[in-house]
Amino acid sequence: MNPAGRAECGGEALFEDLDFPSDDTSLFSDSSTPIAKLQGDITWLRPQEICQSPALFPDDINLGHAKQGLLGDCWFLCACTSLLKSKHLLNKVLPPDQPQWGDSRYRGSFQFSFWEQGHWTEVTIDDRLPCINSTLCFSRCHSPTAFWVALLEKAYAKLHGSYERLWAGQVSEALVDLTGGVAERWSLGESEEEQRLEQDSDQVRRRRLDLNLLYPVKDECALSCSTHSSPGGASELGQYHALTVMEWLDVKTVSGSKVLLLRIRNPWGRCCWGGAWMGSGVGWRAVDPVSALDLQARVAEGEFWLDETNFLSQFDDVTVGYPINDEGHLKSIYTGNLLTHNHQLAGRWMRGHSAGGSRNSSSYGSNPKFWLKVCERGELLVSLLQHRKWRTTEKYAQTPLEESNNTTHQHYQAIALHMWKVEKRRESEQTLPRNEDPAASCVPHCYTQDVSLACCLPPGAYTIVPSTYQPDCSANFTLSLARRIHRKVVKSQERLGSAIQEVS
Repeated sequence: MNPAGRAECGGEALFEDLDFPSDDTSLFSDSSTPIAKLQGDITWLRPQEICQSPALFPDDINLGHAKQGLLGDCWFLCACTSLLKSKHLLNKVLPPDQPQWGDSRYRGSFQFSFWEQGHWTEVTIDDRLPCINSTLCFSRCHSPTAFWVALLEKAYAKLHGSYERLWAGQVSEALVDLTGGVAERWSLGESEEEQRLEQDSDQVRRRRLDLNLLYPVKDECALSCSTHSSPGGASELGQYHALTVMEWLDVKTVSGSKVLLLRIRNPWGRCCWGGAWMGSGVGWRAVDPVSALDLQARVAEGEFWLDETNFLSQFDDVTVGYPINDEGHLKSIYTGNLLTHNHQLAGRWMRGHSAGGSRNSSSYGSNPKFWLKVCERGELLVSLLQHRKWRTTEKYAQTPLEESNNTTHQHYQAIALHMWKVEKRRESEQTLPRNEDPAASCVPHCYTQDVSLACCLPPGAYTIVPSTYQPDCSANFTLSLARRIHRKVVKSQERLGSAIQEVS
């Protein structure tokens, strides 16, 4: 340990995390990603060895945004942006008042919390960070003296088992892990049938409605966009890259019409986009000069403006994180209403007992069933969070940003949610109306950490059935319900015994 570090802590040795040591075991899992070529080049330094006056956050919050390094974890960094929009969430993930550099209480350790398996999990790390030539080689803040991003990334890597395991992922997964909330993913792409049809303005208007749905929470929700191939406006982005939507607004043109503009942040920290709204591009000629100057002044390093038409044509999907207020209540992204009545239930699919598979399987009725009695009409948000199959000591294959079509996916099952309205509670699996159209369902089974469905239900009795696509796939899960109602009764039947759990 360097003498400066010892002096700062009164001669006591700084904390060294033996569970996540400063060596290759914390960097690599199977050396299958491009960072494997860095073996032997990385050294581990504490922030006070990297700069003179380290701090968690800079004075200018814009310099606290994440900047991607050599690790392919843009999906995680996009989710980190949501923490800077909510002090409540930031304090949940990074508890305040932890001793920092220069503090007599400083011991070289930091504590973080992540939402895992339906509850907050604490992760403690030391502050030794991977560097090349005395410079952080993975993610960092735009300010060279701010280290909250680098430390958060290390804690997340520890949760996953190594830095390499953060290579490629889904923004929705990181948003849930960092907020304990719900994230939805909307496709901007067209089906093969739609691609065969001639493009017209009706298609653009139909898509625009999807974006307009978010206006009730546009200043509170977390929004990111992803590309699965090199977009025409930025060939250097390559495949599977995620960016953050910082804001969007309707701008009045000099002709009296309106154009919707979106300000996008690239986690690489540099501008990578051309087009009509770059710099002094031709798009600004259609806008009042005063408004144009104001909008251009908002652009920070790595950001650019894009109009809605190009946004919809160049990106493949968007991920939306539900806002969460200081009391921990979700806010509907469709209505802006607070969903103040929350409940969470644990469940599991067990091979041979309660892992019935999809509706294509004759054993579908053996899946766990959750009985919901709705006493008054209201919004309902149901989310299904499956617990990771792997622990930090296990190895698993990495997956690209988009959902995989590979049924041998190694750490997530393909999951889905269906809900039926029933006349009364049905305890026999033989009476589950799987051949009837459900009252509500999520997207088809997806290889992802969580799925959700949002709907407005009239009074009545309902059966909620979470399922995996393949039968006999064992896994644990958490089912969460958020509603805007005065009361409710939920009953859970696990199919693993005769007991029925009742919660009111």
